[in-house]
Amino acid sequence: MTNTPSEQGAGVSLGMPQLPAPDYPADVRARLEVDAKEIIARYPGSRSALLPLLHLVQSVEGHVTRTGMQFCADMLGLTTAEVTAVATFYTMYRRKPSGDYQVGVCTNTLCAVMGGDAIFDELKQHLGVGNDETTEDGRITLEHIECNAACDFAPVVMVNWEFFDNQTPESAKQLVDDLRAGTPVEPTRGAPLCTYKETARILAGFPDERPGAVEATGGAGPASLIGLRLAKGELPQPRVVHPRAGGPQDEAPAEHLSSHDAPQQTSASDPSHPAGPAAEEGE
Repeated sequence: MTNTPSEQGAGVSLGMPQLPAPDYPADVRARLEVDAKEIIARYPGSRSALLPLLHLVQSVEGHVTRTGMQFCADMLGLTTAEVTAVATFYTMYRRKPSGDYQVGVCTNTLCAVMGGDAIFDELKQHLGVGNDETTEDGRITLEHIECNAACDFAPVVMVNWEFFDNQTPESAKQLVDDLRAGTPVEPTRGAPLCTYKETARILAGFPDERPGAVEATGGAGPASLIGLRLAKGELPQPRVVHPRAGGPQDEAPAEHLSSHDAPQQTSASDPSHPAGPAAEEGE
C-alpha cells in the first residue's frame, strides 16, 4: 500500500538532512565572541564554559536557537550534537521563542495542596495559554515548575527566577496583568525584576549593572529560620503563616515539640538523670 503525497507530508520526515544553521549577523557575532572569550577564560577546561555560553546566546534571542548552539560549538571546539545534548537536558534553556517574563507556578506537592494547582489553572484560563505557551503579545510564557525550593512560602510563583511568595489565584492574576501592562512589580525577595533576556545574561556570569540590584538580595524569612531558632533553644516565634479567613484565630495552639523540633534533655546531656548500664533480659 502506498501513501498519497498529502499523507507523506503529514508529519513524516523524508530523511533529508537539515541545512546548516544560519550565522549571527556580523556585528552580533563579533560582540558575542568578545563575551564568550571572557567566559571561557574563567575555566581551566573550555568545555566547562558550555552552560554559561548557552545562557549567553539565550540572552540574544530569548531562547537557544540552532544558530546559538552552532556558535557554542564553534567557540568550544565541540560538535553540535554535544551542545544539543546539554541544551535539551536543562529546562532553563528555552528551545522555542518565549515571553519577556517566564512565569513559573510551582505545582509540586506542598505548593499544589496549598493552592498551586488552583493558581496554575486560573492563569491558564486568564491568559488563554497552556503549559509552556506564550501570550499573543509576547509578554508572558506560562509553565508549571516541579519545585521552586521555597516550600515554606507556598504557594510560590517565580517570574524570571525571582520569588513571589504566598500567592493566591487573585494575586497571581494581578501579577501577570501588571507584567503585561508594564506596571512595575516587586519580587517578595531578591533583586528587582528584569526581562528574560537580561536575566539570561546575568546567569551567563556578567554583572547586574542596574542601580541597587546587587544590594537588593533577599535573605531567608521567618518561615525558613524557625527550625534554626528552635534548634538553638530560642523561644518559638508567633505563627509565621496567618490562619486562613474564617479559621480559629483567638487562641494560640498549645506548644508541642516533637523530638525533631528542638534539642531535648537526654541521659547523655542531663546530669540529674544519668544513664545506667542497660539491664540484660531476665535481670
